Amino acid sequence: MYFLLDTSGSMYGEPIEALRNALSGMISILRQDAHASESVWLSIITFDREVKELSPLIDLPSFQMPDIVCPRSGPTFTGKALDFLNKKIKEEIRVGSPIQKGDWKPLLFLFTDGKPSDIQVYREAISKIKLLNFGAIVGCAAGASGDNEKLKELTDTVVHLETADGSTLKQFFIWVSETIEQGNKSMGTTDAIDLPPPPSDDIIII
Repeated sequence: MYFLLDTSGSMYGEPIEALRNALSGMISILRQDAHASESVWLSIITFDREVKELSPLIDLPSFQMPDIVCPRSGPTFTGKALDFLNKKIKEEIRVGSPIQKGDWKPLLFLFTDGKPSDIQVYREAISKIKLLNFGAIVGCAAGASGDNEKLKELTDTVVHLETADGSTLKQFFIWVSETIEQGNKSMGTTDAIDLPPPPSDDIIII
């Protein structure tokens, strides 16, 4: 499971703290699922002006919540983040062959409260990402500035949050945990993951 999290200037202050708390809550929920504890590996990558791998891909029991911070201002280099992810997937995901069992298809969750500042790089990176055979790519646009249409270029599964406050983010990451658990149950039996219904009217699957 790869999480790409927008830490650009617009997330400074309460939004980034709410994001971190909600993500911590999701981890706690997953750890209560015995199957998830045995099978889920997580990576957390943040992007603003820079792309940072805060948590390299690691098994759920060993995962430790990193400190997620963001600058007071700055651009949203989503394309740069996708390019970084493309390289990590090729390094980390084992492809099946006649002599070795491959990993399950990775899942990608991309969270942003804006739109890419590097739009040309973003569109070039999308073509590479779509070749990587993800089990699911979920784009989340939070708040009034979250750009659903730009995320639609990346994936057919776009979730819009009315706000990026603590309550809505908590509900969203509970939904993410349900999606991960559903993916665990269906991997190996189907190529598609049935997404759970949205938890509230503030969270819309577009």
